[in-house]
Amino acid sequence: MKSHSEIAFDAIELVKPSIERLFERTNRKELHIVVMDPTIKPWESSFEEAILCESSLGTPEEWTAPFDQFARKKAQQAWRNGAANLNQQTLHTSSLRKDDLLFFGSFVYGDVVVACSGVEQWYDMLIAGWIAVAIEQLCMSEYQNQKIQNPTHSYRD
Repeated sequence: MKSHSEIAFDAIELVKPSIERLFERTNRKELHIVVMDPTIKPWESSFEEAILCESSLGTPEEWTAPFDQFARKKAQQAWRNGAANLNQQTLHTSSLRKDDLLFFGSFVYGDVVVACSGVEQWYDMLIAGWIAVAIEQLCMSEYQNQKIQNPTHSYRD
């Protein structure tokens, strides 16, 4: 069975053609993606230890802003609150902390948290959503195939 990290990178590759197509209408063609480990809760680990994977598109050495740091901040907000950071930016501003980034661009689907930074924040959120849903469904495929191949196996490996 594939690891969660392998599945996350697979999901990014799967949606990459859509991201590249979206780049035709965005303000730049740079992006950083952060995926949190869906098996780790905020009270079980530090934020840094719970990052499952990161990936950059474009040319990071030419970035006009630290999109990797921005994506991490968005992921941290979403992971901490269990909801897309759009919620804190627009509905629950009382929960914003002193060092929280004031841009949205994360997506939470079940326990899958993904954040992106590099393009307009609404497109960051769209891309994060694509990746989050792809991760969950690729995990579902792995899970179902594992059950079919090993019908008497009692636990996940």
